[in-house]
Amino acid sequence: MNEVVIAGAARTPMGGFQGAFDGVNASILGGVALKAALDGAQVASVDELYFGNVLPAGQGQAPARQAGFAAGLGEDVPATTLNKMCGSGMKATMIGYDQLALGHSNIVAVGGMESMSNAPYLLPKMRGGARIGHGQVMDHMFLDGLEDAYDKGRLMGTFAEDCAEKYQFTREAQDEYALGSLSNALDAQKSGVFAREIAAVTLKTRKGEVVIREDEQPKNARPEKIPHLKPAFRDGGTVTPANSSSRRPSESTAWCTTRAPSSPNASTTRPASSQRWRPRSSDRSS
Repeated sequence: MNEVVIAGAARTPMGGFQGAFDGVNASILGGVALKAALDGAQVASVDELYFGNVLPAGQGQAPARQAGFAAGLGEDVPATTLNKMCGSGMKATMIGYDQLALGHSNIVAVGGMESMSNAPYLLPKMRGGARIGHGQVMDHMFLDGLEDAYDKGRLMGTFAEDCAEKYQFTREAQDEYALGSLSNALDAQKSGVFAREIAAVTLKTRKGEVVIREDEQPKNARPEKIPHLKPAFRDGGTVTPANSSSRRPSESTAWCTTRAPSSPNASTTRPASSQRWRPRSSDRSS
């Protein structure tokens, strides 16, 4: 099989829920990250595009294809949107790896994109009309993203509580990890480490253009409050809004190629920093 390398990558800043990226379609943000990843190595196009996206409602057909167009890719580039919940972007990467390893493609772009801020509310049973009585409004973000499909109303955070209990992760240990992660993020922002991987997003507002260059949430966090927050998912629990994953829009892209590509464009797209990557067997079985 061909040897596969990750030859470039980029991401947008991570926005806050209904924050700076409120109203910006996930495919637009995905296009920004994709264009930056390709421009960094002067790659004009790819053979195929795979993008993960869990909350596609309201975005229009084929979000991955929309992201490709936003990045300047042509109509001749096939694009596939994948949904494997939180593992969607990783699954896109695994499929891209398979395509390259087996020689079906020379260059592929893979990644994930999401905008929870723009997940719409849904009106079930409205297709047939509301004949009488109260209707129901469903949150696409909860229904299709955060809620157990088999135990209605049970949020993903309760499974985190189960894991914490099973493996004896204390509240203090989780808060300590969250505080350490926050400290690392702030240090990375201050030192410019994150700047090397972030593709700035330009937004048009009533007051003119605004350029978003940094992750939105770290600077808004209040470390002194983290140990005192109430549990988010279960009375007496240990998982809080601070030590669990947050709701946010964010996009990331990597483009991959083979060590000995045959594509004309690919011949000059392997920088010295390229890293070898191969999925673990445990990853591939998921």
